[in-house]
Order: sequence, then structure tokens, then C-alpha cells
Amino acid sequence: MQLRSEFAHVRLELDTSGNGPRLRIEDLKTGKVGYLDPLELECLAWAKHRELEPLLDPSSTRWR
Repeated sequence: MQLRSEFAHVRLELDTSGNGPRLRIEDLKTGKVGYLDPLELECLAWAKHRELEPLLDPSSTRWR
């Protein structure tokens, strides 16, 4: 599945090559790939939006 906005373009896939299933996330602009396991995804589901704000600032990691 691909998701796109004016700020990001990512591909999401189920990855089963590790010890268990996990979500593979690829930034289609840069090719950067990350993985989230079920516990990490559950934590995201419970997180309040304000707790994610530091991750949403592109100047802190992506625009260096």
C-alpha cells in the first residue's frame, strides 16, 4: 500500500523475514526503510498526537 500527502510519500508492506511479522515502511522520496513490530504499532495506537510532535518535525532529522 502507498500513502501520499504534500509532505510524504511512503510504501507500507508486511514483512515476515524476521522473527515475527512487522510493518516495513519505505520513504519513497529517499529510499530510507524502517520496521515496526506489533508492540511498537500498539504503542503508536495509544500515543496522543502531541506525543508524536517531536517526530513530525522534519528539521530535527530529515533536513540536516
